[in-house]
Amino acid sequence: MGNPTPSRAFRSLCASCRSSAASAPLAPNRSFSSSARRLAKYKTLDTTLANVNSNFRQASMSPYGSIIPRREGEPVNLTETDWPAENRHHLHVYSHKHNTHITLTKPNRDSLISVSCGNIGFRKAGRGTYDAAYQLAAFVMSRIKDKGLLQGTDKLEPIKELELVYRGFGQGREAVTKAILGSEGKDIRPLIKKLSDSTRLKFGGTRSKKPRRLG
Repeated sequence: MGNPTPSRAFRSLCASCRSSAASAPLAPNRSFSSSARRLAKYKTLDTTLANVNSNFRQASMSPYGSIIPRREGEPVNLTETDWPAENRHHLHVYSHKHNTHITLTKPNRDSLISVSCGNIGFRKAGRGTYDAAYQLAAFVMSRIKDKGLLQGTDKLEPIKELELVYRGFGQGREAVTKAILGSEGKDIRPLIKKLSDSTRLKFGGTRSKKPRRLG
């Protein structure tokens, strides 16, 4: 059975209760204020900014005098304007499924050596193998020593620091690492001061190419 309707519930009361309930005034659902509306005081933007400035003003002449310790008469300098020039060479290793590229650049990113597995005699599918990347890394490190880049020349500064930059996850990534850790990289290894990864990461974008499935 469902709940009784309001009319049936009202009939279940006695006669005296029905008469008192019918004569009682109904209470309003919501109470409304009868007072007059008051508008908030309007402040201009200049007044607001002036109040904020006065709240944060320091006691000294300089607004940062009590925050940054300094000697008398020394000007306040919050930011470093003259950044030190970067004197680190870069060795870029771009390895993908089909090939491996190694590029040595100056601190200003100008290229000094740029070769791939195809430049040392590998063709077709052989360019993407582990052995091709290992021989490429050994070739680049021998070229660095032959060109005198470790000691410097009349036109080129010597390599004092080196940053190793990886990109991609092909077989050449591990092959170049093994070559640097081996006997081929004994002269290059002490110069490496920074290791970074510049592999591209995709966030959204266009639809990717359908994966190739053989068989």
